[in-house]
Amino acid sequence: MPQLALMNLKILLPFQIFAEKTGVSRIVAETREGSMGLLPHRRDCVAALAPGILTYQNEGESETYLAVDEGVLVKTGLEVLVSVRNAIGGTDLGKLHVAVEREFLKVSESEQSVRSVMERMESDFIRRIAKFHHE
Repeated sequence: MPQLALMNLKILLPFQIFAEKTGVSRIVAETREGSMGLLPHRRDCVAALAPGILTYQNEGESETYLAVDEGVLVKTGLEVLVSVRNAIGGTDLGKLHVAVEREFLKVSESEQSVRSVMERMESDFIRRIAKFHHE
C-alpha cells in the first residue's frame, strides 16, 4: 500500500516558533465563519483565524489541542503555517476553552475599547479642523 502524504504544521508567534510538527494527518481551526478542516490533499488556501481551539492529529496518535488567538492560516501543498498572536498548549479541552475566553477574547474587548476611543478622538479632531477652516 503506498504511503499517504502527510502535512507539516508550523505555528508561529510574533517572536518565536511555538511548534513544528511533521506527519500531521488532519487539522481543524476556527474561523469567523466556523470550523475549517484540512486534510493533506485539500486545495491550497488562506484563512483568517478567530480566537479558539486548533486541533491537529499526527498519524496513529490522539488529537492535540491548542488555544490560539486570532491570526492567519496558510496551506500550500503539504505545508501549513499558522501565525497567531498567542498560543497555549494543553491536553484538557475545558481548560483551553477557559483560556481562550479569559486571555484572547478579553484582549479583543480591550482593543475594541481602544479603537472606540481613537475613533472619538479622530472625529473630534476633524470637527475642530472643520470649525477652524470655517472661521
